[in-house]
Amino acid sequence: MAALARPERGSAEWWLAELWQRLKARERGVEQLREYYSGNHPLPMVPEKARAAFQRLLRQSRSNYVGLVVDSTAERIQVDGFRLGDDEVGDEEAWRIWQANRMDAAADLLIAEAVKVGRAFALVAPNPRDPATPIVTAEDATQAIVAYEPGGLFERAAGLKAWTDEWTGDYMSTVYLPDGLYKFRAAKPTAGKPRWERRSVDGEPWPAPNPLGVVPLVEIQNHPDLLGEPHSEIEDVLDVQDRINKTLIDRLMAQEFAAFRQRLLIGYEVPTDDNGQPIEPFQSAVDRLWIVEDENVKVHEFQATDLSPYLKAVEADVQHIAARTRTPAQYLLGQLSNVNGETLKATESGLVAKVRQRCRPLGEGLEDVVRLYLQAAGDDRDLEKIEVIWHNPEFRTEGELVDALVKMSTLGVPLRALWERWGASQTEIRQWEALQAQAAERVMAGDMAALYGPKPGSGDAVAE
Repeated sequence: MAALARPERGSAEWWLAELWQRLKARERGVEQLREYYSGNHPLPMVPEKARAAFQRLLRQSRSNYVGLVVDSTAERIQVDGFRLGDDEVGDEEAWRIWQANRMDAAADLLIAEAVKVGRAFALVAPNPRDPATPIVTAEDATQAIVAYEPGGLFERAAGLKAWTDEWTGDYMSTVYLPDGLYKFRAAKPTAGKPRWERRSVDGEPWPAPNPLGVVPLVEIQNHPDLLGEPHSEIEDVLDVQDRINKTLIDRLMAQEFAAFRQRLLIGYEVPTDDNGQPIEPFQSAVDRLWIVEDENVKVHEFQATDLSPYLKAVEADVQHIAARTRTPAQYLLGQLSNVNGETLKATESGLVAKVRQRCRPLGEGLEDVVRLYLQAAGDDRDLEKIEVIWHNPEFRTEGELVDALVKMSTLGVPLRALWERWGASQTEIRQWEALQAQAAERVMAGDMAALYGPKPGSGDAVAE
């Protein structure tokens, strides 16, 4: 099929060219952040002639602190359910579809990806096999991109998913517009831009219909600015990570070549072999003694290099990362002992505050996903007031938490809300509510054991 002609502005072909260019421009930055997160940092600079000889030391010099920053943030952002409108309880249908798509696990990947590189994506599609359970998939930041209406930060104008076919090596893409899904393919070029052609699917018209009437590709953003550009949690501390690695390679070089005392003999005639080559006169070891018969020979000693300045420099840079990312310093340095609960809570207050703030923009994207799949499932309720139920990011001991919940109950806080604060999942809460209802029915029927337990010595008592 012939290549596409010059596209008209706003057409599917125009969006394909526009979004493909933006996606490729963004790709290198995303890959760089991923490499830093995984510990694959650029090797510290050393003289080019010495690089080959010191490859082992260079690899050992990379210590991954930025990965800890991402993990310590992402592990505290957990979705527990979704609430519609002013309902006290989490919505059962929203959670059912969420779990049917294994999003309770995939959401952790989405959130970690957004924290790591600034954004992640989710795609919603009707399910022809089960219309009541739409399909939701997590999408990679290097394969998906969304464009928004001019002057807006939330209304999606178009979306693109692009990937490489594993069997043919061709580029595949789908443009998502409110009026349809436009599919393309292109042979992978050796140079220049790909030449896109329409991609047909058996039994499907071109373009494919979009029953949702909106762009079904949703961007999950971490820490966006007023221009709508999200940000990674580590993008502004990469230079500090490089500085740490440089200090570490200097320390390793000092350990390798200057951490042992060197000795110098003055006035000593070095023996040679039959070929005139010098012979090492002494073998240094704990159980060996150096003997020099010439009384005119003088022995001197060079002090070993002090490594403590290197260690202090690394610690200072780690403190900079901790302060900038609001990551508790003990997470990065591993130094914590004899600390009471109040002090520990104070050290984590910055991280907890940051996580609560990050949940708001992340929640907007997740709420759009839930809104889309409930709409695709034919839900006719008002879906404008969807709210994410987040797991409490603050760590407390069980005693502290129970004490706080008991005090809250005296203020009239509903029992289900207390269970949420405890950290129970929506499934657990429903199980507890069912057990509570069963116990109430038994009490109403006169079975007081359901309220107070079996009487001592009765036949219902459990033998120890």
